[in-house]
Amino acid sequence: MGLTVGVVQETFPGERRVAMVPRAMDLLARAGAGFLIEPGAGAAAGFADWEYQDKGARLAGGRAEVFESADVLLQVRALGANPEAGRADLPLFHASQTVIGFLEPLTAPRECAELAARGLTTFAMELIPRITRAQNMDALSSMATVAGYKAVLLAANSLPRMFPLLMTAAGTVTPARVFVLGAGVAGLQAIATARRLGALVSAYDVRPAVREQVESLGARFAAMDVETGGVEDKGGYARAMSEGFYRHQREFLTEILREQDVVIATAAVPGKRAPVLITREMAAAMRPGSVIVDLAAERGGNCELTQPGETVVEGGVAVLGPLNLASEVPYHASQMYARNLAAFVLHLIKDGALSIQLEDEITRETLIAQGGEVVHPRVREALGLVESAA
Repeated sequence: MGLTVGVVQETFPGERRVAMVPRAMDLLARAGAGFLIEPGAGAAAGFADWEYQDKGARLAGGRAEVFESADVLLQVRALGANPEAGRADLPLFHASQTVIGFLEPLTAPRECAELAARGLTTFAMELIPRITRAQNMDALSSMATVAGYKAVLLAANSLPRMFPLLMTAAGTVTPARVFVLGAGVAGLQAIATARRLGALVSAYDVRPAVREQVESLGARFAAMDVETGGVEDKGGYARAMSEGFYRHQREFLTEILREQDVVIATAAVPGKRAPVLITREMAAAMRPGSVIVDLAAERGGNCELTQPGETVVEGGVAVLGPLNLASEVPYHASQMYARNLAAFVLHLIKDGALSIQLEDEITRETLIAQGGEVVHPRVREALGLVESAA
């Protein structure tokens, strides 16, 4: 009998994504996997039960049956990323089951330990290494693409002016000025979206190597005259920098922000609080009516004024702290995430069963728990477990 892959409805408040969509099932079905779906699992994202059934999936009698029968459980937000509502599922898991999803392992190590105590094997999609072989599994980049797009739409909706240059009978409408802080995946998508809406776009990133990407999208790159060696880790993510560096950076950015109508802030360091790049004083220097959209709100925010999940208006400047933006575009966010998951699970399947080969970098870097204990070194360190896992 082949591998049974279970998909359940997400329980995190406001979460509309689903871990698997009908079209993405084909890859795993060809590898011998069968699907067991909780009724209504994809409804909030726009995927009906009959679409899963048309692809050969079986509808479960309820949520408990999925947990009881699945060898592999796919989730958008597993316990670490769903610390309150996700706890209700703990008694439903059974030992030897494999759970794959977002786990927030570096900020929620205790929850990861709870899953390990149930005898589960867990994999965290946040920790997919940024290497060529894993590009089609990079769920963080997929979700950042959605967030960068949606952030610009939020800004356009809040700004009391239009983005594009317009020649009208009433005269010329000058284009809005948009500044993107951080040119990772979300930042680059924000640049592209703002450009399509007709804005004048500029961007800054601590990594000078992204200048070419920024300029290829038609934006101006704001370069800071300071040594930026060692700004990336081996995974291609930004490192946390010294307070002296951030102070110099704030001085540099203050002059730029004075001229902007919109700022999209995207700077984040995995597993750490987001750096504060826009102080209260910097925001106050912007023109009344300006908008800051802080995509780092879940990590504390890049702006000192940011309140996660809220809009703050101070001195006429609106600061938006949206949470879980990918869930605001659930159809395509689910589609992209499901493809990432399918590629990852396919990577683990050998001869119709899961095969965990720790010599493989992708498997090793994403494996959080196995054999009743947390095995990932960084998560063990966060738990104070200094001795090596077997």
